[in-house]
Amino acid sequence: MLNVLRQKFRTWLFRPHIASGTVTLNQRRIFILPTRQGLFFAFVLLLMLIGDINYNLSLGYALTFLLSTLAILTMLHAFRNMVQLEIRAGHPAPVFAGEFAHFVFHFHNSAKLPRYHLVLQHSNKHSVLFDLAARQSTEIKLPLPAVQRGWLSSGRLTLYTEFPLGLFHAWSYLQFDTRCLVYPQPAAPLPLPLRAAQDGTGTLNTAGDEDFSGLRSYVAGDALPRIAWKALAREQGLQVKQFSTPQGRQLWLDWASLAHLAYESRLQVLARWVLDAEAQGLQYGLRLPGIELPPNQGTHHRNECLRALALS
Repeated sequence: MLNVLRQKFRTWLFRPHIASGTVTLNQRRIFILPTRQGLFFAFVLLLMLIGDINYNLSLGYALTFLLSTLAILTMLHAFRNMVQLEIRAGHPAPVFAGEFAHFVFHFHNSAKLPRYHLVLQHSNKHSVLFDLAARQSTEIKLPLPAVQRGWLSSGRLTLYTEFPLGLFHAWSYLQFDTRCLVYPQPAAPLPLPLRAAQDGTGTLNTAGDEDFSGLRSYVAGDALPRIAWKALAREQGLQVKQFSTPQGRQLWLDWASLAHLAYESRLQVLARWVLDAEAQGLQYGLRLPGIELPPNQGTHHRNECLRALALS
């Protein structure tokens, strides 16, 4: 209950809103509080001031006020390190459940001075540390775990700095209307549901007679037996074997054929079949409750099928 009340208070106090374009940090969006080191530093200054008063130390007064001035300048530098930064969100690439979604944010520094030790942090404590040169832009990728399929929002982010001496914590809240599509996690490799056909337009009942047709770049979710290990050993990168398929071989990936499995398990198996069918060059279609994608092949068709599975 205490955590809920605290969260509601923070929401009311900072009034977060979802941004859809470029966000420019100004004095109304930046908050500053002393850190633990800053509070300890202030306590030491207080003790020094009491000693100066008791013993009437002129040089002690000078040192105390010099350090106090330094602390004030530190607070101003922490604020300057963030003010007038421009941030906009990019478009993250889809990932599979169990992987990390890399949310992209573009930072632009229009000032003449560089920005140091900026930290972009998610509420789940995943963060990235970076610097930003003067009059330069940079692209920052924040990895967040994609636990389940569907849409994954970037949520509320915190941009903060404790530069230069760690005495003050300056921060601003960011929340963009960006989200990442998370595909179902592919199941373990399973034989494709190839059936015999009499008219030459259906599918055959064997999947092991394809002809090798070349290599392509590895895509997350590809079956390990398809990886070209010899090409990897020759330092040609991670590639996957492709096989040509006789004309007329089509494949229907049907939700109804997996009635014996649980809901999420069906989606995982269909995701695996989509990846394997694409890797083998098959013409494949997908049937889901209320959705039917006709047989086709290619990256666009593969992504459409995986999208349908993710949002089912």
